[in-house]
Amino acid sequence: MDKTIKHDPNYYKKIIVALCLGWVAIWIYRTILTPIYPQIQASLGDVSNTQMGLVASFYFFAYTGMQIPSGALVDKFGQKKVLIPAFFAFAIAAIVIGTSTTIMQVYIGALLAGISTGSYYGAAFSLSAKHTPKDKKSFANAIINSGSALGMVIGLVGSSVLVGGLQIQWNYMLYMTAVIILAITFVFILFIKKDRAAADDNGGDAKDKQEAVQNVDAPTNVSLFSAKQLVVYFVYFATCYGYYMIVTWLPSFLVSEKGFAQGAVGYVSALVAIAAVPGALMFTKYIDKNAHQRLPLILFLLIAAAATISLTVFAPNPIVLYIALILYGLLGKLAIDPVLITYVSDSVSGDKVARALTLFNFFGMSSSVIAPALTGYIGDVTGSQVLAFYIATVLLALAALLFFLVVMLRQKKTLAG
Repeated sequence: MDKTIKHDPNYYKKIIVALCLGWVAIWIYRTILTPIYPQIQASLGDVSNTQMGLVASFYFFAYTGMQIPSGALVDKFGQKKVLIPAFFAFAIAAIVIGTSTTIMQVYIGALLAGISTGSYYGAAFSLSAKHTPKDKKSFANAIINSGSALGMVIGLVGSSVLVGGLQIQWNYMLYMTAVIILAITFVFILFIKKDRAAADDNGGDAKDKQEAVQNVDAPTNVSLFSAKQLVVYFVYFATCYGYYMIVTWLPSFLVSEKGFAQGAVGYVSALVAIAAVPGALMFTKYIDKNAHQRLPLILFLLIAAAATISLTVFAPNPIVLYIALILYGLLGKLAIDPVLITYVSDSVSGDKVARALTLFNFFGMSSSVIAPALTGYIGDVTGSQVLAFYIATVLLALAALLFFLVVMLRQKKTLAG
């Protein structure tokens, strides 16, 4: 194994910083367009809400489709050799969208962005899982995930202020994003050293190799498609569905159905991301020290996410809406994510961790393909997106029920037996 990695006790911290910045770039792209849909629609001609919803759906379709293949790429070439070319392609995708004159060109750029960033999840979390101390893994995952919250704030507020408030052309947002992506690509080049594949090719230390693929505390006979695992996949599907519906359509919903000014929706929507960071860090720090409370915490967060999304719809005034969004950020997807990731990693043997994580993310992210387009379609057909919020709430409630019945009760019976 590369000596720099082996003898540098702070290397895992450098990885966490680099991977956190990677999520910043990805989430700036994911959210920078949503507050300025009206400007894009006006610029490209007669573009419907359904067509705009497809921009996010095309991206997430490509992103989701890359989940399982990306695991094979990382296994063959290593994390660094996958991440760097992918982020260069990501920057090109942002430029393609920024130069768009038709909605079809936007779709092409979105597909390229989805393909290029689709390799990030497996590469990032396999890299952090390998080098992060066991008693810090959930907390490290939360720090890495906090990059998505920071990127969401920058994307939502930046485009809302610059385009909605200062009347800057929407295309410039994509050019700025491309510059940020390239800057973070160079951070990867500087911070990330030789990864697993490179180390193995150079005759890495046998003990380190064995530790990288073996989790002695995990069960060895768990199927990746057992009832318990399928329920966990559905839990992530429901969690992601509500989150990506909100990320994609909340700004538009606030303007058209709650009476907010367009220049303010970026700030309001960013409340979700701002509240998410302390929530995720607090819960994961607790779970790293109290692993036996992991399942009850997941159940609580699912119920809380369902309640706060429904409260967003029923909020009678802006104050209640602000409270609902802050609570969703505090208790929603970004709080659930790192706990679920660690749970999935610990629930299977070491040689199945990478496959379990890519399947987990595949099922979760498949909802991100459905939610944006379906929400746009519901808005076009009914004239309101309220039904979409109801669907997200029902999915989370069903996920909580199945998680309790299939995962928690079965574990109690196993422990009792």
